[in-house]
Amino acid sequence: MKTNRFIYVVLVSIFCIVSCAANLEVRKNQEEALRNLGEAYMKQGDYTAALRKLLEAEKLYSKDPHLQNNLGLVYMAKGKPGIAIDHFKKAVEIKSDYTPAKNNLGTAYLAKKKWDEAIACFKEITGDLLYATPHYPLLNIGWAYYNKKEYRLAEKYYQDALKIEPRFAIALSGLGKTYIATGRIFEAIAILEKAVKNSPNSAELYFDLANAYTLSGEYKKALSAYRKVIEFAPDGSLAVDAQKEIERLRNWGIK
Repeated sequence: MKTNRFIYVVLVSIFCIVSCAANLEVRKNQEEALRNLGEAYMKQGDYTAALRKLLEAEKLYSKDPHLQNNLGLVYMAKGKPGIAIDHFKKAVEIKSDYTPAKNNLGTAYLAKKKWDEAIACFKEITGDLLYATPHYPLLNIGWAYYNKKEYRLAEKYYQDALKIEPRFAIALSGLGKTYIATGRIFEAIAILEKAVKNSPNSAELYFDLANAYTLSGEYKKALSAYRKVIEFAPDGSLAVDAQKEIERLRNWGIK
């Protein structure tokens, strides 16, 4: 009798295990379908609809690193980097070698001005020899050090990024800003002139170059560069700032 009861318990346990495993597989499949739908909304720029589907997916199965990474990206797009950090962290906890999620985590830390945490993330990525775009984490480390006013280190990492991608306009811009911050105005002009040749439609680069020209006393060149800012980004905040600088130079008699 005891033997029969034991066999019955074992059979019930096996049935439960098989049933639970099958149910988990169903939930994983449903989660993946909802995640794919969320990704489609993300590509369309409809982040509210994307978030709705991704949260539905998370209720079904939360241990998908790609889902957690997508949730982080959506929260970043909606201006919620603090919440995004939580999801990027989950993605990395689930999949420790998930380098894109680590990169996104570093970017979220930058958005929150948590410079040291961002630096730690990006430095870890630079050790991944399989990462396809290593100049980006180097750029971001440079930007973090720039904001920490550690300009020597900022310069180092911007230059490291440029060794990999010499025409990398954002790194050239960052290096130019670093030179301006350290009073190396003519070096800033040289690097920013190179940058605008590589990216001739960049309003931000022209704004940085105009500031450098102003500091060097080359006011007519500065005026021309500020006008380029307005030409390439007429509706942005940079255009407003550029117009103010143009008026200031005009008040000095520069035409």
